Amino acid sequence: MSPRLDPVPKDLWGDEEAAAVRAGMPAVAADRFLAPGPDAPRLANGISSLLHHPTLAAAFLNFNGQLLWDPVLSPRLRELVVLRVARRTRSQYEWVQHAKLSQRYDVTPEEVAAIAADDYGLFNDFETAALDATDQLLSTYRVKDETWQQLAAELDAKALVELLYVVGTYTSLAMVFNGLGIELDPDLDPSIAPPLPED
Repeated sequence: MSPRLDPVPKDLWGDEEAAAVRAGMPAVAADRFLAPGPDAPRLANGISSLLHHPTLAAAFLNFNGQLLWDPVLSPRLRELVVLRVARRTRSQYEWVQHAKLSQRYDVTPEEVAAIAADDYGLFNDFETAALDATDQLLSTYRVKDETWQQLAAELDAKALVELLYVVGTYTSLAMVFNGLGIELDPDLDPSIAPPLPED
């Protein structure tokens, strides 16, 4: 599938697009992406495609930045949940991006493959409860009482709220990625994650 909207190229970025980039990441990182010249890193297709609506992108990236840069949940748990969302929504872009990102947080290739195969045998009881909660939210938009109790035994109120927002946020993002037909970035090797089942 070809992209329905190409990423906005850097030479077309104005003040609004730059503000959106700054809203989504720490200042040091944003400065690198916004720097002139050929040595500046390339912004990911997923973000640069959002710049077609820069004011919305700025608001969303600022919100999503809370989940990425100042989380209450452990980054490992967040990435397991995001991978499960990507698998269930069949969002290849989100799947491969987060298979790569999750390596920073001790998620193994075997665990990524297990999520793709709907097999939670590699995960502890708490992580399994978080993955079960993700499935329940995606299927029925609710978390079963038993699953909630398992989560509440490990997480405080702030973390419980954040977990729900991670599922909702990355489901929304997967729909945007799928709807726009966003292509993998040139530096993303799809072989780092198993193919998503067709269902």
